[in-house]
Amino acid sequence: MLPFKSLVQIDKASTTPVFVQLSNQLGQLIRAGTLAPGQRLPGTRQLADWLQLNRQTIVAAYEEGMAQGWLESRSGSGTYVATHFTDLKPLPLLPNQPVAVADSSLDRPGYSFETNLLLVRPLLTYSAGLHLDDGFPDIRLAPMEELGRAYRSYFRWGNPQQHFGYADTKGHPLLREQLSNYLNETRGLRTKPDNILITRGSIMGLHLTCQTLLQAGDVVVTGETTWFGATINIRKTGGAIQTVPVDQHGMDVDALADLCQKQQSVARPIRMVFVTPHHHYPTTVTLRADRRVRLLQLAEQYGFAILEDDYDYDFHYLSRPILPLASADQRGMVVYVGSLTKSVAPAFRIGYVVAPTALIDALAQLRRIIDRQGDPMLEFAIGQLFKTGDLKRHFRKSLRAYHTRRDHFCDLLSTELKDVVQFTKPDGGMAVWTTFDSSIDMDALALRASRQGLSMASGTFHNPPGQQLNGTRLGFASSTDDELEQSVAVLKKVLE
Repeated sequence: MLPFKSLVQIDKASTTPVFVQLSNQLGQLIRAGTLAPGQRLPGTRQLADWLQLNRQTIVAAYEEGMAQGWLESRSGSGTYVATHFTDLKPLPLLPNQPVAVADSSLDRPGYSFETNLLLVRPLLTYSAGLHLDDGFPDIRLAPMEELGRAYRSYFRWGNPQQHFGYADTKGHPLLREQLSNYLNETRGLRTKPDNILITRGSIMGLHLTCQTLLQAGDVVVTGETTWFGATINIRKTGGAIQTVPVDQHGMDVDALADLCQKQQSVARPIRMVFVTPHHHYPTTVTLRADRRVRLLQLAEQYGFAILEDDYDYDFHYLSRPILPLASADQRGMVVYVGSLTKSVAPAFRIGYVVAPTALIDALAQLRRIIDRQGDPMLEFAIGQLFKTGDLKRHFRKSLRAYHTRRDHFCDLLSTELKDVVQFTKPDGGMAVWTTFDSSIDMDALALRASRQGLSMASGTFHNPPGQQLNGTRLGFASSTDDELEQSVAVLKKVLE
């Protein structure tokens, strides 16, 4: 008789019911070949005595094993291991192959697969302590009470079947309607709700667009410095990236024009240009007006799509901000991607794509096999905040706070770190592109700062191939004036 008392380990403190634990472990013994097909199991009284369990627990475990197909009951004879499957015996171990432990965590699969090195990169997260981040919003300013009220109204309003069933893949109609009005009012667009696809953040919109418009070998142009989230999506489609310089006025469109001619001559025309014209990522410079006009002209001349990522348009600190490229697009060349993540809080996964309806329909079809629909409750709630004006009031409140913090942070950099950093005060956005003296090792600096309780990025991932920018984005929006002062004090200390 098998030593069941040593083979079975019951944890009575576990949240998993004891009879389920026993049934699962009997199944493991069968799969391992320890219990053979057709083998008779101990009677319920006997096994209960051995394991110091209630007999009804054993009965329940046997019944669960029969329901799972591992055990079978023979009238008047007892309970047996089922005989309807192939003899389960453990395979002989290969040389140097470790013995599998029954309760080990599944760290690695038993099959091979390739890790895509493009995807290996640390995730940006909020730091609990001091931080000069990539340019995150201050979640303490988010309209939580207003959002809570909007959520509650979702449960009180309309048809429950409509609310909790399958919804429009393109997004909640209320949000698409309100967002269309808002974009037309603030960005000079000419949209209808059918021109908008609601996504879970701008990165999803960018992914869907790249997957829909690009094929392997298509040529895509970005700035020499650009957002990693864009390049990784382009490369994942097999797209071939070409780069052009970025200066204090944004992307060099004359260099782009030369590249267009070159690619035409080798029969590999440019398919797409990715650009962040309002505040270039990472350097925050704004694409100059004449370059915007020239970029649209080139798109029409050579037939490429412009993927415009407008990630922080709502936060501009001078007069009326420069309108997006999409506002001047007369031929449907621009795919406009934006997000409320930076405007409200990263946890609110609301992004959007604005494009001609034919492309929106295609993006929605692709979205269905990735994410059947978004979050109708969140989308409704955000739509309500637009409708009541609460979200617009939040934008104005945040704009005033971030404006003050930008000025204070730039003053701190100018007075406390003037000998080691250079920067241009950004007209908008949530971060300052800061370059450090060439003698400073940025990776070592970020590590020393972390040990002193300050989280910041080294910025080395912004370096174009063969170039050393020695710069990083220092976000100011998510910190109060006092927290910014503490952060700069830490940075000054580690620099000394």
